[in-house]
Amino acid sequence: MRIGGAGARGSFRTLTILSVSKLTDVPKRILIGRALRSDKLGETLLPKRIALPVFASDPLSSVAYAPGEVLLVLSVAGLSAYHFSPWIALAVVVLMFTVVASYRQNVHAYPSGGGDYEVATTNLGPKAGLTVASALLVDYVLTVAVSIASGIENLGSAIPFVVEHKVACAVGVIVLLTLMNLRGVKESGSLFAIPTYVFVAGVFIMIIWGAYKGIVLDETMKAPTADFTIKAEHQGLAGFALVFLLLRAFSSGCAALTGVEAISNGVPAFRKPKSKNAATTLALMGGLAVTMFCGIIFLAMATDVRMAENPGEDLLHNGVPLGAGYVQDPVISQVAAAVFGDGTFFFVVLAAATALVLFLAANTAYNGFPLLGSILAQDRYLPRQLHTRGDRLAFSNGIVLLAGAAALLVWVYGADSTRLIQLYIVGVFVSFTLSQIGMVRHWNRHLAAERDTAKRRHMIRSRAINAFGAFFTGLVLVVVLATKFTHGAWVALLGMVIFYGTMTAIRRHYDSVADEIAAAEERPDEYVRPSRVRSLVLVSKLHKPTLRALAYAKLLHANEVEALTVNVDPAETKALKEEWERRGINVPLKILDSPYREITRPVIEYVKNIRRESPRDAVSVYIPEYVVGHWYEHLLHNQSALRLKGRLLFTPGVMVTSVPYQLQSSEAAKKRARKRQEWNAPGSVRRGPVEKRQKEPAAKNN
Repeated sequence: MRIGGAGARGSFRTLTILSVSKLTDVPKRILIGRALRSDKLGETLLPKRIALPVFASDPLSSVAYAPGEVLLVLSVAGLSAYHFSPWIALAVVVLMFTVVASYRQNVHAYPSGGGDYEVATTNLGPKAGLTVASALLVDYVLTVAVSIASGIENLGSAIPFVVEHKVACAVGVIVLLTLMNLRGVKESGSLFAIPTYVFVAGVFIMIIWGAYKGIVLDETMKAPTADFTIKAEHQGLAGFALVFLLLRAFSSGCAALTGVEAISNGVPAFRKPKSKNAATTLALMGGLAVTMFCGIIFLAMATDVRMAENPGEDLLHNGVPLGAGYVQDPVISQVAAAVFGDGTFFFVVLAAATALVLFLAANTAYNGFPLLGSILAQDRYLPRQLHTRGDRLAFSNGIVLLAGAAALLVWVYGADSTRLIQLYIVGVFVSFTLSQIGMVRHWNRHLAAERDTAKRRHMIRSRAINAFGAFFTGLVLVVVLATKFTHGAWVALLGMVIFYGTMTAIRRHYDSVADEIAAAEERPDEYVRPSRVRSLVLVSKLHKPTLRALAYAKLLHANEVEALTVNVDPAETKALKEEWERRGINVPLKILDSPYREITRPVIEYVKNIRRESPRDAVSVYIPEYVVGHWYEHLLHNQSALRLKGRLLFTPGVMVTSVPYQLQSSEAAKKRARKRQEWNAPGSVRRGPVEKRQKEPAAKNN
């Protein structure tokens, strides 16, 4: 019988981990930076100027494609339908202001970072909260996929290689963003701030300069597609068909609202006063997004931009289709060409900033998804690993999970933003609606207990804002479902159902395990204290590791100590027995016969027999281990003890104890481990402190 191989295998596994860790530690530090201590969490909090690009890059960048989505849908009815675009823009503006005003109430009432999930769970119940969480998780994944795909298409208009390898380039950008976010929220926010502000400044300069040229100088600005005509799929729509088309165009324009909820989820990441800074950032984001969205829509109308869902067939030049080789530029690119001139300095800067900010728009999801995943893990709806902070105090596991899901979606849909955007915004309006309904209940509950007149007046005003928000977003949700269901929204709904079912199953599992292992209140000794403890020391040869294991087992004063060996070689077994008697070891040696030269089965059967004869007795099995220092040494030792350990773990009432014996070669592993500790400071962060969520009264927060 060979016992001790498990120690070799165990030490090999440890050594392998140390070696791999050492090899990967240097590039890891280069890519994501040095590890941060848990008490440095406060240094990662964001000022408003950094929080804006971190949490609002999605709604700010959506102005690069939302106006185009409106025109694409209207093009179905031909150019005559374009004159509805300002009214659709106005409806989107009203909705944006409503949602921003509503979420300003949220961040004051629930500043803990739970956002829509916490609001819905607290006021509408766990099922509503889980529905909101499912919707948000789906929407965050889609945010990354749509933003990256749209950015690739913008960049592809200038670089043909990108268009030819859309999927590979999109996945590459996702990997790059993942690495940047693994460096930490504050550091990634600083990197993203410059292109975001350049984009915002560029759009405002374009709007102001375009208005000046058109109104003051009375110049005629023409987009590159101004001379094209559109072949309408359904000419002269009227009645219900026209209303349905306008509603569909409105629902596409609502893509400008995606990401608004991320600020309410990210309140803990703001500097103090957190709620006030988050509310201010929300207002600033709403004002910037609305101004840019409206400005681009009106400039698109003034410069005669033409867009079509199938540009090669539906866009005509002198009555001839442009053909399949035609690449349709986004609305913002066509407007910039009309205002600044194609190829000019400002045009190039804005085009580059637009492509870059669309990539960075995914950063909203990279901050929202991991934080929400952490809260859900804390509530036992997701694996607990998602509640773990990485080296840079970011929720690394959530970041990696988001990246994987988004990359899969990009691959499945071929990085086509037109196909992906049909799945978009369903989830966000589900969360908008349930969150606002929850806020109405929140104010009703507090109004029932509040007697102060001034505070009641404030609560009534807040309730009115949330009630209008619930009605408006609920109406938009119905419109989105009605107009986009067959165009791909059903996929988003299916994703929500899958998330909901998975999280419910995970919570059921955690609850089941908690019930199973809960300590009994009435008779705690029944499960903790066995009637007797019987110790078994596994022996292969009589050497130093065996003697150490025997000494350790006797030291623990069990009721009965017994040495156990398996007879697979009669000569070796006879020699062991003779030496045992010669040394006068005062521990009985039990020899198990094994006709088929097995080691694991005889030991397992013997232990089970002991348990059957005395069910209330505990059996403690001691296994001597060799600790080696080189990877190749484990090949020279038997692995039977490892298999034996695995089997014993599934035997009730059995405890397994490894008794290590360090060979000289283990010193090499110790030195390597010591060097690694010097490089990567002890206490590398794996689970940083998470601010405790408190549901304080709204009056106190305000």
